[in-house]
Amino acid sequence: MSVLPLVFTSGWASGINAYAVVLLFGLFGATGLTDEVPESLQRTDVLVVAGVLFLCEAVADKIPYVDSMWDSVHTVIRPVAGAVVGALLAGQNGSLPELAAGAVGGSTALLSHVVKAGTRMAVNTSPEPFSNVGVSLAEDLGVAAVVTFALFHPVAAAVVAGVLLLLGLAVVVFLAQRIRRFLRRRSQRREERRLAAGAHAPPPPDDGSRHF
Repeated sequence: MSVLPLVFTSGWASGINAYAVVLLFGLFGATGLTDEVPESLQRTDVLVVAGVLFLCEAVADKIPYVDSMWDSVHTVIRPVAGAVVGALLAGQNGSLPELAAGAVGGSTALLSHVVKAGTRMAVNTSPEPFSNVGVSLAEDLGVAAVVTFALFHPVAAAVVAGVLLLLGLAVVVFLAQRIRRFLRRRSQRREERRLAAGAHAPPPPDDGSRHF
């Protein structure tokens, strides 16, 4: 069977939580539940690092505005992770060129990252913090469920991931106004901090010269 459906699903999931994808794949492979996972993802050091970073993301992703800063940092990390995982899966399976698998995984991860980051910007326009926690938990559980499903039913899971990706893109378009509002607020806060820093800056040192 072609590894393409699994690559697509792993790319979608990596765009939401790359560390969870690496951790889940590694654990499933290490415990012998599937032979689709390459050994490089099953290494103890990889699992430890992925686990620590997953816990960091689990906390940061539930704090208003911190989550958006975290997303900004991961604009490159998530697509790269999706590409690397896709290439590794293809290398393990042999039914798809690694370069093509990397392109599919990386591009899918980028699209789902755009959905995640855009949705979170819209959520951050709400004054209460509970929506961030709810959205984050839904993302974590969704990634875990779809990735687990993909290892045993890759085609069906890819269909689910594709539908979720299209729905997510539609939601981002629908929430475009709220996203622009968030970006304006962030720009205003940066400008206010810059002006405040300038107002409290110490005066330039006296060079001792006198003007008559």
